[in-house]
Amino acid sequence: MKQFTSNELRKTWLEFYKERGHVDCGAVSLLSDGSTGVLFNVAGMQPLMPYLLGQKHPKGTRLCNVQGCVRTNDIDSVGDRSHVTFFEMMGSWSLGDYFKEERCKWSYELLTQVFGFDADHLAATVFAGDENAPRDEEGAKFRIESGFKKENIYYLPAEDNWWGLEYGPCGPDSEMFYIADVPDCGPNCGPGCSCGKYTELGNDVFMQYEKHKDLSLTPLKQKNVDTGWGLERNLAFLNGTKDVYQTDLFTPVIAYIEQRSGKKYDDDESMTRSMRILADHMRTSVMLIGDEGKLVPSNTGAGYVLRRLIRRAVRHSRTLGLEKQDLLKIADIFINDIYKESYPLLTANHDFIVKELEKETDRFLSTLENGMKEFKKILESAKKASADKIDGENAFYLYDTFGFPLELTVEMAQEEGLTVDEEGFQKSMEQQKEKARANQNFSAKLGTDFEAFKKLDDSVKTEFTGYDLLEDESDIAALYDGEDLCDELKEGQNGIIVTFKTPFYATMGGQKGDRGIIKTSDGEFEVDEAIKLPEGRVGHLGTVKNGTIRKGSSKLLTDVSYRMATCQNHSATHLLQAALREVLGNDTHQQGSYQDDQRTRFDFGLQRAMTAEEIEKVEDIVNSKIAEDLAVNTEVMDLEEAKAKGAMALFGEKYSEKVRVVGMGDFSKELCGGTHVKHTGQILSFKILQESGVAAGVRRIEAITGNRVNAYLKETEKKLNEASAAAKATPDTLGEKILSLMSTIKSLNSEIESLKSKAAKEALGDVMDNVTDIKGVKLLATKLSGVDMNGLRDLGDQMKTKLGEGVVVLISDLDGKVNMVAMATDEAVKKGAHAGNMIKALAPLVNGGGGGKPAMAQAGGKDPAGIDNAIAKASEVLDGMIG
Repeated sequence: MKQFTSNELRKTWLEFYKERGHVDCGAVSLLSDGSTGVLFNVAGMQPLMPYLLGQKHPKGTRLCNVQGCVRTNDIDSVGDRSHVTFFEMMGSWSLGDYFKEERCKWSYELLTQVFGFDADHLAATVFAGDENAPRDEEGAKFRIESGFKKENIYYLPAEDNWWGLEYGPCGPDSEMFYIADVPDCGPNCGPGCSCGKYTELGNDVFMQYEKHKDLSLTPLKQKNVDTGWGLERNLAFLNGTKDVYQTDLFTPVIAYIEQRSGKKYDDDESMTRSMRILADHMRTSVMLIGDEGKLVPSNTGAGYVLRRLIRRAVRHSRTLGLEKQDLLKIADIFINDIYKESYPLLTANHDFIVKELEKETDRFLSTLENGMKEFKKILESAKKASADKIDGENAFYLYDTFGFPLELTVEMAQEEGLTVDEEGFQKSMEQQKEKARANQNFSAKLGTDFEAFKKLDDSVKTEFTGYDLLEDESDIAALYDGEDLCDELKEGQNGIIVTFKTPFYATMGGQKGDRGIIKTSDGEFEVDEAIKLPEGRVGHLGTVKNGTIRKGSSKLLTDVSYRMATCQNHSATHLLQAALREVLGNDTHQQGSYQDDQRTRFDFGLQRAMTAEEIEKVEDIVNSKIAEDLAVNTEVMDLEEAKAKGAMALFGEKYSEKVRVVGMGDFSKELCGGTHVKHTGQILSFKILQESGVAAGVRRIEAITGNRVNAYLKETEKKLNEASAAAKATPDTLGEKILSLMSTIKSLNSEIESLKSKAAKEALGDVMDNVTDIKGVKLLATKLSGVDMNGLRDLGDQMKTKLGEGVVVLISDLDGKVNMVAMATDEAVKKGAHAGNMIKALAPLVNGGGGGKPAMAQAGGKDPAGIDNAIAKASEVLDGMIG
């Protein structure tokens, strides 16, 4: 078995498939574009669903990528060795190209030739067959022909080896496992057993059938293969562990937490769980904020999930004794160390990420402070009543209102000689969950549950009239209350209204759905978003503002300003794509897009960053086309005719036989079902805010249009004037003043470093007389005072040079804490010296933790009183290392 770093594993996966004719289709945003109703992309294949259903992908029939995903449905399981909320899926796909033979062959080649597994330790499962589909003998045959041993092929039922949604593409899948050299746990031990003998490595899904509403299966015209391997799980296993937190995706963060907390990973189950939760939640929070550049903590949707992650991280950091700055440092490690190469967008958004994390942390710490005051009131009331416990309702009140975890309330109560009614707390928790289920985000619920709408008669369809109308009249066909179809929705109730006609555009193809009002004779319903429902229906998701809504006639009025702002952004996106192709070349293809009333976001394929000149040129072209006031025309025609006329197909859009072609003069022509301005002059203006990388070979432009450009320019001018005033300059001379200040700062920093170096040398004094010989290896271990970690490293390098060959251990107290550095020369390492192990042995003596490589390691500690003992022990530790 070969070992890989995370960066090596990503590159190896992509290169393996590129060598076999695949194209890296790039990753998309962690945030769903809204077309599926779910908040996040939760699987590597999710963004490719249209192409698995038959739509042609612009990059061909063989694809591969590494896609980031976010799942929080099992957030309470995070804290063990394997669960995470952010993960990466290494994927490859055949869209009607190769099938089982090539797939099985390549999986085996990857396992054996690339990852270094031997056939004796590999097993595979295949579908055992049932009354609906035959046993997958073909899959088993090609597994064996590829190299798997016949005795290591296992036939499992549909619950283990069948993939499919309720209707649509489906088929048998085949999972691959590593067999550990341990005895069977019993007569039925095999893949899928929880004893640990079999570890899943990857999965190949063979989509060869279509499932119909009558549950019958028919062969698909286009047979697909969907392959998915979890990066974290495979990285851990290839490096000899089943603990994903012991891979290079987490170890720098875990080491920092150990150093700052004084706790050791795996020493205490509770502390280790907190370390894992803190590391995982900070990683996911960094990814979510940095991925979009706009997602911030809030009380709804994806923003609420982000808020919950950050606040859980804060709670567990407090358990570990960490402070706010430690959380921000952990974020910095993820951004500038662990993911610097693979996620460059994080580096570009570094300041924004840290700012949002700091704001939310401060907000929560303030809430906790208020919660402490409330706890004292509850405590006093309990004592006055001579109660021996805090009741469950009050404990839940602290949890629900102030974010107090139950364990924190229990701990504080114990300190006062009281217990907590934990059973009552759980009862209150269940009551709250029931309320939440009744009022949850409907679009999130509908992402996986369209069951209620399937009860509607097939004649219930929704005609979209919004290309020509902004308001219309229609009978209400159905009402949904979050659980099932219903007869009425009352004031304050959330729900979904289905009508036979609507001017509301439903979220699709990257364009956010319309909002507005639906009026009836008995009530008024505020539409937050129009969404796509199965069978050609549109759902109007929102809340009853007054009265009662029942079936019958209604008037539908879209929010005109919202529609216009969204149209401005959408039409500008068409101009943007045409301008990019003009500046960068016709091989520039869209990878994804999103438009709402605030902005447009456009992802496209490019292997490098755009230059400032290219960005300016693209922006100028778009604004020139806006100034030309080009007519925006639409035509409906056959798909093939549209392609023959040069209309571009948009990434992620689903097309029928008849398509809508949107043209803007002779400059742009695209297939598009969205809404647009009537002529480009209505866009008013266009401003690019940012161009950045989101994945290997994928760039992103974020831009604004219309009156938002004027607002942006006014705000920018205000900030410029404020900065000029602070620098005692004018806007015209600000750049020159900044350069002058930077030069002064650089000079002062150089002087400070020189003084610190001089002070450190003086603190060290002449210590060469302290050098001892340990079995032929020189050791210099000495104590200093007032020297920071950078100073210790500089002194260590100097002492190592003076020493020639040997080991240097320097320990200093500074502001009541301890800094520690160990270094070993190449010859000393060859003889057995190891700086990292030296630090691990000495750090506990100063109530610290740390580690590093054989040649250099460092640690921090909290107990300066232990420095002398640590210095004394260095010779003993080195003696044990030298053979």
